[in-house]
Amino acid sequence: MFIVGLTGGIATGKSTVCQVFREYGIPIVDADVVARKVVEPGKPALHKIHNEFGAEVINNDGTLNRVKLGELIFDDVEKRRKLNALTHPYIYKEICWQAFKYFLQGHPFIVMDLPLLFESGKMLNFLHKIIVVTCEEDLQLQRLMERSGFTESKAKLRIEAQMPQDKKVEMSNFVIENSSSLQDMRDQTMKIIYLLKSSKHHWRLRLILGFCCTILLGGAFWLRNGSTKAHLNAP
Repeated sequence: MFIVGLTGGIATGKSTVCQVFREYGIPIVDADVVARKVVEPGKPALHKIHNEFGAEVINNDGTLNRVKLGELIFDDVEKRRKLNALTHPYIYKEICWQAFKYFLQGHPFIVMDLPLLFESGKMLNFLHKIIVVTCEEDLQLQRLMERSGFTESKAKLRIEAQMPQDKKVEMSNFVIENSSSLQDMRDQTMKIIYLLKSSKHHWRLRLILGFCCTILLGGAFWLRNGSTKAHLNAP
C-alpha cells in the first residue's frame, strides 16, 4: 500500500475532493478529524492542554473550546509550538494506526488529508504522491468568510498565516484547481484517481514487505532449529 497526501490552503475545497475519493472506495485519513478525536473529553491530550492553557479553553461540558484556543495561539508562535508539542504525538500515532488498519485490509493506496503537510513537514517522507487543491484567492476569501463567519480582515489573516498556494503547487505532483464548477473539480479528481489506480507501486511495496517477512521468519526458524540441535547434541 502506498500513501497519497492531499493538501491545500484553508477553504480551497479539500473536503469536497476527499468525498470524490470516498465515492470510489478509497480510504481517507483526515488529519482534522483525528486532531478533534485526540482532544475529546477524557483523552490525555485534552488534559495536557488544560494544564498548559488553563480552564478558559475548556467548555462547561468538558469539551475543548477550539475558538478560544485558536485565539490564544494564533498570534503567539511559542504557544502554537507548545500546543503542537502536546498534540502532535497523539495525532500522528492515530494517523499511523489508521493507515496500518487499511494496509491490513488490502487497500492498494489511501489518501491522507493533511492541511498543514508542507508547514509541518512531518509526513513528507512517507508519501508516494502529493495532491494540492487550489482556488482563486478572492474565492478562497469568500468561502472562508461564509463558512466561518470571519470578518474580511480576520479571514485574510488566517489565509496569510499559511504557506502561499503557489509554493504548495511547486512541491506537489498533482494539482486540482477548484475555482470552477463542481463537475470540473470532479473531472480533475477522477483523472488523478485513474492514474493512481493504474500504479503498480503498491505491488512493489508488498513484495519488499513479503521478502523482509520471509527473511525474518527464515532467521527465526534457523535460530530455533539450531538451538534444538544444540540441545539434542548436548551431553
